[in-house]
Amino acid sequence: MNTAAAEPEIKELGVHDCWKYLRSTSICRIAFSEGDAVENYPVNFVPSNGTLLIRTGEGTKLASLADRKPLAVEVDGMNQYGTIAWSVILKGYAVVVSDEEETQDAMEAGLSPWQPGRKNVLLRITPQEISGRKFVIAAPTHWWPARETAAD
Repeated sequence: MNTAAAEPEIKELGVHDCWKYLRSTSICRIAFSEGDAVENYPVNFVPSNGTLLIRTGEGTKLASLADRKPLAVEVDGMNQYGTIAWSVILKGYAVVVSDEEETQDAMEAGLSPWQPGRKNVLLRITPQEISGRKFVIAAPTHWWPARETAAD
């Protein structure tokens, strides 16, 4: 029996729910402009005091975010049954964290780089805008046309 709604209900998420979902995962995509191009990178992050923290290396394109370029972060996920999906988009700016206490807090929060090498640039992304939504994932029968069976 298919219990998914014919038209999936989309629920706009409030700020508190957006942060709840952001705390439930550690992988996001960061998008920003670099000259005439748009860059988009997957990174790991940790939420901290209403901001997101990421680590990167000196000289990387991500390190250029410290110039207060506008950026967007997207985080997506679904429940354990694969029946409800959610998406959170955060828009804001990044600044380099140089305070020793903040750096120690980030390390204690479990923020560590994925790749080997020196990742000594800690960026704090402060949101100017945050929005999200969640919805029931429609069954494939709702978006694929019915297949006709071949006649014998």
